[in-house]
Amino acid sequence: MDSAVSDLKTYLTERLGAGGIVDDPADLPRYTTDWAGERRGEPLLVARPRTTDEVAAVVGYCHRHGLAMVPQGGHTGLVGGAQPDAERPEVVISLERLNRIRAIDPLNFAISVDAGCVLQTVKDTAADHDCDFPLSLGAQGSCQIGGNIATNAGGLNVLRHGMMRQLVLGLEVVLPDGRVWDAMHALHKDNRGYDLKQLFIGAEGTLGIVTGAVLKLSPRANNTRTALVAVPDVSAAMALYGQARRSCCDLLNAFELIPRACLELAFEADPSLPDPLDAVYPVYVLLEVAASGPVDLDAMIEQLFERGMADDRILDGVLAGSDAQAERLWQIRERMVEGQQLRGEHLRTDIALPISALDAFFDDASRAMAERSPDTTVIAYGHIGDGNLHFNLLPPAELDLAAKKALLHELESALFALVDAYHGSISAEHGIGRVKQAPFLAGLDALERELLGGLKTLFDPDELMAAGRILPRTH
Repeated sequence: MDSAVSDLKTYLTERLGAGGIVDDPADLPRYTTDWAGERRGEPLLVARPRTTDEVAAVVGYCHRHGLAMVPQGGHTGLVGGAQPDAERPEVVISLERLNRIRAIDPLNFAISVDAGCVLQTVKDTAADHDCDFPLSLGAQGSCQIGGNIATNAGGLNVLRHGMMRQLVLGLEVVLPDGRVWDAMHALHKDNRGYDLKQLFIGAEGTLGIVTGAVLKLSPRANNTRTALVAVPDVSAAMALYGQARRSCCDLLNAFELIPRACLELAFEADPSLPDPLDAVYPVYVLLEVAASGPVDLDAMIEQLFERGMADDRILDGVLAGSDAQAERLWQIRERMVEGQQLRGEHLRTDIALPISALDAFFDDASRAMAERSPDTTVIAYGHIGDGNLHFNLLPPAELDLAAKKALLHELESALFALVDAYHGSISAEHGIGRVKQAPFLAGLDALERELLGGLKTLFDPDELMAAGRILPRTH
C-alpha cells in the first residue's frame, strides 16, 4: 500500500499541481471530521481537483489501481457519509476548489455551477440577477451544491419550492470508472425516457461524483413577512397550518414548529437573543410568506391572526416589522440547533410522517420516550409543511458517556419502530450514510434491497466509490 500511495501522490502532484493534494497529518483533521464532530478513519490522502477533467483523472486512476475513494463537500453532513472509512483506506476527493459559477440565465431562471460552489454563493449570485435559489439551510454558508444534491437536501422552504430533487434541471457526473456523464441541460420540461439524473440525487456519492449542476431559480421575492405565534399545543399548530395553506395563496414559504424547550436551547446558545413574546407559551410557530408582486401580505397575515385567535389556535404573536426583526426570529431557529450541540451527547433524528399524522405521532412518541426514560428531554421541532420532524433527545446529564449512548440507542430503536407503524421515513433530508444504515436496511423488503443493490453493482461493480454508505459492502 505504501508504494501505491507513493505512486498516487506522484501522479496527483503532476496532474493537479500545487495545492492539489493534502497529506500532512496536521492538515487532515479538517477532512476527517464532520459538523457534529464525528471522526472516522484516516484517508490515504486528500485530492483537491479544480475541474471536472481533474476529478475524472483522479477517479480514473483510483479505478485502474483498485483504490477506494469517497467524495467530500462542505463537511456539514450528519450521517457519516463523507468521512474516510476506518476499515478500508480511502482517497478523499474534496470538491472545495471546484467552485465556479459557470453561467446564469435569468430569463430561463437557471444557473449552472460547479458542485463545489457554496450554497450561499449560489444564492447571492442569483440575487444579483433579481432571482432566488430557494434552498435554505442553516449551513448554507459552508455546505456545497454537490453535497446538497448528493443528499437531496431539504431545509426551510421545501413547503413551497420542494427539495433539491425538484430544483435540479441538469447534472454532470464523474462515474466510478472515470467516465464523465454530461447532462447539463437547462430544460424545464424534458420527457426523453428515463430521467437518469434522479439516480444521482440523494445517492450520497455512491454512484458517482456530481461535478456540475444546472439549478432552477425563482423570481426574487421583494415582499416578505415573518411572524412568530404562540399556540396551545401541537394539535393547534397543525390546525393553523391547514388554515395558513388555504389562506396564503401558495405564498407560504415556511411553517416551523418550535416547542418552548427549543427556545430555551436557543437562549442558552446565544443569551443576547430576546424572548420574542412577553409571556411564556408551550408551543410556537415560525412562519414566513413571500411574494414578488403587489400582494398585501400584511393583510393576509392579519387575517390569519384574527381567525386563529377567534378559533383559539393563536394565543399571542409578533409580526416582524423589519428585516432585522425577522432575522432575530430566524436566529432562534438556528441557535436552538447549536444549543443541542452544547448539551453534549444527544440523539438527532430526521424523520418524516404524513402531515396529517404529525400531531398523533408527536404525542405517541413523547409518551413512549417518557415511559422508557422519564428524565430524558424531548427536543422535537420541524418543518411542519413537509412532514419533517426532528425528534431529538437529550439524555439525563448524570449518566456517563457509555450509558448515554446505550440509552439513546434503545430510545432510537423504539422511536423508529413507531415511525414504521405510522408509515413514515427515518430520513427526511439528512440521508442514510453509515449512521442510519442499520435501521434503513431493517426496513427494506427483499425486492427493494435487490433493486438498490443492482444499481450499485451497475455503476460501481468494484465497490470503490463511497462503498459502505447506504448499502453495506459485499466484498
